[in-house]
Amino acid sequence: MDTPIWSPAPARVAASNLTRFAAFAHERHGAPRPDRDPARGYAALWHWSIDERAAFWSAVADFTELRAERGPGPVLEHGERMPGARWFGDARLNFAENLLARRDAHPALVFVNEEGARRELSYLALHAAVARVAGGLAAAGVGRGDVVAGFLPNVPEAVVAMLATTSLGAIWTSCSPDFGISGVLDRFGQVRPKVLFTADGYVYAGKRIDSLGPIGGVLARLDSVQHVVVVPYLQARPDLSRLPRAVRLEDFERDRPLEFVRQAFDAPLYIMYSSGTTGVPKCIVHGAGGTLLQHRKEHVLHVDLRPDDRLFFFTTCGWMMWNWLVSGLASGATLVLYEGSPFHPGPEVLWQMAQRERITIFGTSPKYLGALEKAGYLPAERHELGPLRSLLSTGSPLAAEQYDFVYRAIKSDLQLASISGGTDIISCFCLGNPWLPVYRGEIQSRGLGMAVEVWDDAGHPLQDERGELVCTRAFPSLPIGFWNDPDGKRYHAAYFERFADVWHHGDYAVLTRRGGLVILGRSDAVLNPGGVRIGTAEIYRQVERIDEVLEALAIGQDWQNDVRVVLFVRLRPGVALDEPLVKRIRDTIRANTTPRHVPAKVVAVPDIPRTISGKIVELAVRNVVHGLPVKNTDALANPDALAHFRDRPELAAE
Repeated sequence: MDTPIWSPAPARVAASNLTRFAAFAHERHGAPRPDRDPARGYAALWHWSIDERAAFWSAVADFTELRAERGPGPVLEHGERMPGARWFGDARLNFAENLLARRDAHPALVFVNEEGARRELSYLALHAAVARVAGGLAAAGVGRGDVVAGFLPNVPEAVVAMLATTSLGAIWTSCSPDFGISGVLDRFGQVRPKVLFTADGYVYAGKRIDSLGPIGGVLARLDSVQHVVVVPYLQARPDLSRLPRAVRLEDFERDRPLEFVRQAFDAPLYIMYSSGTTGVPKCIVHGAGGTLLQHRKEHVLHVDLRPDDRLFFFTTCGWMMWNWLVSGLASGATLVLYEGSPFHPGPEVLWQMAQRERITIFGTSPKYLGALEKAGYLPAERHELGPLRSLLSTGSPLAAEQYDFVYRAIKSDLQLASISGGTDIISCFCLGNPWLPVYRGEIQSRGLGMAVEVWDDAGHPLQDERGELVCTRAFPSLPIGFWNDPDGKRYHAAYFERFADVWHHGDYAVLTRRGGLVILGRSDAVLNPGGVRIGTAEIYRQVERIDEVLEALAIGQDWQNDVRVVLFVRLRPGVALDEPLVKRIRDTIRANTTPRHVPAKVVAVPDIPRTISGKIVELAVRNVVHGLPVKNTDALANPDALAHFRDRPELAAE
């Protein structure tokens, strides 16, 4: 599609942080002279950011006023290596210090939950709360290199505990409280935290759910935890008598001036976890400087985040978007935290919050937007969303039809920024751009400093053709490595085995002639009927246009020495999968894709399995269909759904 669905007004382009950065980088770091044409200007700036990476990342650090002792050493050493490049080798910094740079009465955190509770913390109050928790951690002997874990809902105390941990130079890791005991142990059992923060429970879809029972089960098998700190959430004074080594948060805190331990740029900051649907989750270690600098670049230059903004992302503490959201504090913005179901008591809940809290940047997922559309809810008709200027979406590919829905049903003058990256890099490879128009179904641009290309199987660059998404040069937020992987073999095998010295991300994608990206799904879930590679997202985009279909999942089934496409659909209540509906599904796919995309079998199921962060799991379903084991069902939010795919008679016939 060559006609943009939205374009930024010239005044918006001129006032953007990116425009100010381009002039700054030209004057002080040798970037190209800003061009009057935004598309040409961004292309030139992107190429400079790749060709002159040291100058570019130095410019980002200067422009965003990174709080650090930079030291006399070079910005980049061994830049040809991936992994192995070393960024800001002499720098010393503290992550929390940069997020707590603002210290006034301006709101830092606004917390809302589905029950209507609301709390607000100013930057002054946040600083004081972090100081008290850091005092408790220091008294508990927590210091550099120690691991502190959070089993918490998306409450302000989660942010406080993370900042307190990282202020001391310790390492933070977290997962959401909807993980089962085995799922928690698969993660925290590998990294052996010294202190564990938990709430007494959480709320979801009208239910109050206990967390202390599961944590008791975790502690019985995790002897590294010396202190359990309980955040009262469901009750003012929860009973801790049956929980060993546990104290309430108020009894753990200590009065102590907040000090920031500055460490090396690549000192470990976060441990994140892969989805774990094909085995025990990988423990991915991210560095303080790389995470901070990358998030600052993305927030300031790509999202155009400013101190007077109100930034919201619907997330749990188990998804990297929580870490990404919290970094918005470094811009002095107000973060809006929501805890609970986005559809309880109804589809209006997040939009009522957006109106009341005057949210300017709203982050969500294609799954949520699809559910909103299926519910027939039109926020534009019911809410005053004047302050809202950007909507961010990630978690899975955003279908072209969902772009139409956003501009029709939410707001017509809005930058819709689909973004894509992952836990592996705790950031984005491609994302929004305040200079460029939005084209239906297409991510606006590659991120500055990210040498993203699409390659064929032989390693040749492609344009306007499907291939593997790769990154050909090192960037600061490359993981430090995996936990308990001293020789780096597992880390290397995960990302650098397919193409030597090149990051292979595992996404199947198209790089358009405009420099935008279309993500077609995960490479390992790509269908291969008759030797033709098909991204599952290409099928989902068509099927989910059909009103009777709530969601879909496609796999390749081994069949008669080939592969055939099988499509599973979850239908609206009361809808039957009859022959006319099957024909309409197939006709829609055929008319908008190719005959190769048309499923040989269409099968109705009552539920589709997802990870706890909401991603559908094609590989787990494929294993079930082929009678293979699913190694780690604890990574799933609804593991019982796998039973609907086992021994289906429809899949044993022509």
